[in-house]
Parts: sequence; structure tokens; C-alpha cells
Amino acid sequence: MNKIKTTSFSPMRKRQKRMQIAVPLSSYKIEFRDIIIFIVERKMGMSRRAFLMDLARRKGFRVENEFSDCVTHIVAENNSCSEILGWLHKHKMEDSSRFRILDISWLTTCMEVGRPVDSEKYQLPVSQVKQYIKNCISQYACQRRTTLKNYNQKLTDAFEILVENYEFNENKEFCLTFGRAASVLKCLPFTVVRVNDIEGLPWMGKQVREIIEDILEEGESSKVKAVLNNENYRSIKLFTSIFGVGLRTSEKWYKMGLRTLEEVKCNKNLTLTRMQKAGFFYYDDIISGVSKAEADAATRIVQDTVWKISPNAVVTLAGGFRRGKQTGHDVDFLITVPGSRQEEELLHPELLLYYDLIESTFENTKLPSRKVDALDHFQKCFAILKVHKERVNKGSTIQSNVFAEKGTKDWKAIRVDLVVTPFQHYAFALLGWTGSRRYATHEKKMMLDNHALYDKTKKIFLSAANEEEIFSHLGLDYLEPWERNA
Repeated sequence: MNKIKTTSFSPMRKRQKRMQIAVPLSSYKIEFRDIIIFIVERKMGMSRRAFLMDLARRKGFRVENEFSDCVTHIVAENNSCSEILGWLHKHKMEDSSRFRILDISWLTTCMEVGRPVDSEKYQLPVSQVKQYIKNCISQYACQRRTTLKNYNQKLTDAFEILVENYEFNENKEFCLTFGRAASVLKCLPFTVVRVNDIEGLPWMGKQVREIIEDILEEGESSKVKAVLNNENYRSIKLFTSIFGVGLRTSEKWYKMGLRTLEEVKCNKNLTLTRMQKAGFFYYDDIISGVSKAEADAATRIVQDTVWKISPNAVVTLAGGFRRGKQTGHDVDFLITVPGSRQEEELLHPELLLYYDLIESTFENTKLPSRKVDALDHFQKCFAILKVHKERVNKGSTIQSNVFAEKGTKDWKAIRVDLVVTPFQHYAFALLGWTGSRRYATHEKKMMLDNHALYDKTKKIFLSAANEEEIFSHLGLDYLEPWERNA
């Protein structure tokens, strides 16, 4: 009888102990509101962590149950520098300057004296945090998680101006130099404040370092300033902003002495193409860009149109909006039909103010393509879509600026690109329109383009039903689309 009572009552005592610790957060009085603490459970254990959390809260400290961006102080016990930083890296740690990483002795000292104490001697140096992060950064964009949170926008904006200028001058080497540097800087979870912060990072060569040094010391780069003041750069940038006008045409107009859009439109010696005429006619709408609300409205229009033709069709918003951007210069769509050969019938000119339909040149026999960066061979349509005000407001409280003034037209012209792909190639096309592919060639002896993945060692094509399977073939951790903003 006694044994039975002992075994039946023992578990109840443990449950009662847990209930005593799980006091509602609202019952604690927070005295030190500027400090938000998170205690890392690793190597500490659940029970000790719960005990310390409860004790700290009773002392007036705010302690969070979950790790988030609002945390200011992270506390750990019996963890080495690499262990705690590794844990933080897995939790996608943001800007390291936003919080302090401390030994548990800081918290126990605070509780002993009943108030926060100076954390400097308990803190893991920021330099160690940065060094750990830099050691984790790959030279390949597909191995770097890069969100839209850019802590170095002043630097990356400068590099992107240089990239654009070198594109205009067809200098591929310097395009890559500054483009890759910008890509790396975008993934950093801290702000570069001194040149030493870029030591050890990939793609930070002499030219890149000089630009960064100028900006950090002088507030701007003389090289970037010279580009912005260059008449050739400004004119080419202006002309290429017109739908249907490429680099060759822009250079031609510049050599003719043309400098403004009005001069181009008034020049009687020019014969504009149908696409360029549309570009000029809808210029104000197109140059204003596209908001997320407008992209969503365009998505509904494209879906409704395509589904009338084929109810099984899959319409995917690709490009920057799929990666989480809130604005863009156009909207990209990828369209396919599972288990069907209907894809060639899907693009229909209804609702389009302008369209240029390019028929498919895709042939399985020509795969794999050695031109990895070449535009895909699927059927595509470069178009201008008419999006009405009510379409933008449907399902969204955000209204486009183009409709803000009374008396303006109730629709907007939006640039859209539509690509139609056979279903078996859909995953490769989607990856190609969302992320990078350089890793496959240099590290895996494979060829990856918008159409297929080819293993040169085994001499076989590797099939994939989705992007996750392509990452798996390459031996890479899967990155969500919003983590590919490199």
C-alpha cells in the first residue's frame, strides 16, 4: 500500500513544482525596461534556465521566453565563443551591435546587487562576433543567406552605380568586381564602420577597398561622384529607362548629340520601333515603378486570364517580388501546366496595352547549354499590362501613388514579363529567375541553367520537381526566396 502511494504521489510533486515556476509574465513588475534579456538554454538545461528566468523577473528584470530582435542582452553559461556564435548564426542573428552577448555571471551579479551592473567585462567583444560571421561567409551567393535588411546600403548603392556604369562601357571585369562586392556586403548582419571590418571577406580587392575607404573617411567616393556627373552616363541611363531601348540604341542617340527624351521624340531622323513607341507613350507610368500592391493586382489579372485557358496552370510571381521586395521596375511571371503540352497556348493578348511575343526556341537536344547566363529559350512575352485602380485596392489597403490625385486616370500601365515553361523544366526556370547558379560550375562539375541540371562527371541530367531538390543535388542547404537577395 505504502509503495503504491509513494509512486502515485511522486509525479504530482514534480508537476506542482513546474506550476509554481510558470508564473504569468503579467504578474512580474518590470523595473529595468531598457534591458531585455534572453537566456540561452544550451548547456544550461531547461530547469536551471526556468529557475534563473523566474528569479531575474522577480528582481525586476525583463526576460524573454523566445529570442527575437527586441532582445538587448543575451546570457549564456559554459559556452565557448564559437559555440554561442554558432547558435546565434543558426538563429539568423541580425546586427550584432543591437545586443550584448554576456556570461551568466553578469546576470547573477545583477541579481545580487538588485540592479543592472556594467556589462563590459562580461561581454563577448564585437570584433569576435564579426570575425566569426566573416569566417562563415562563402564566396558563393547560394551559400549566403541574404535578406532585404541591408546594413551597408550606402556602400552597396555606390557599388551599384559603378556596376551600371561599367555595364554601359561593357567592362565585364569591373562589373563583376563591384557586383560581387555589393552582394557580400548585403549579407553582413553588421554595419561596416572601418576598413578592417572587411578583412577576410571574399571579393574585397584593392579597387573595392579604396571605394569603401573613401566613403567611410570622406562620406562619399570621388570615383562614384565622377560617374554621376558624367554626361555620357546620365544620358545612357536616361535612354535605357525607356521600354524597348537598349545600350546600342542609347549610344547611337548619344553620338547624335541627343541628351533628353524630348530631343529624341522631336528628332525627325529617328524611326522608333513599335516597342519604343509604347515605351515613350507609357513612360511616366513605367518609370514610376511597381508597388507590391500593384504586383499583386497584376498577378490576379494574369492568373484569371491564364486559368480561363487552362484551369490547371500554375502562375508564379518570380523575380524581386518573390524575394520579398516591396517595389520593382516590372513584374516577372513564370507559367506552366502540370502534365500537359498546353503551355504554347497560354499567352493571350487580352488586357495588354502592348506585347511582344517571342516563340520558344527550346530544344532538348541542345541541352546542356554552355551559355549558363544566357536568356532562356522558353516562350516569353514582354508586355505592358493595364491595371485598374479597383484591382490594386482589392485585397490591399495600400493604394498606388499613381491614383492619389483626383482627376487622374483610374488605371496604370505596368511592365510585365511572362515566361512559359514545360512542367519538367519548371523548377530550373524558377530557380534561374530567383537566384544564382555559379556554384554548380565551379564546385560541382555540373551545368545549371534555366532549363536543366547536368552532371558532367556522370554524364546524366538530374531531374527536380522543385527548387529544394536542385539545392539537394548540389549539396547545398536550401535558401528560401527571401534569403536570396544577393
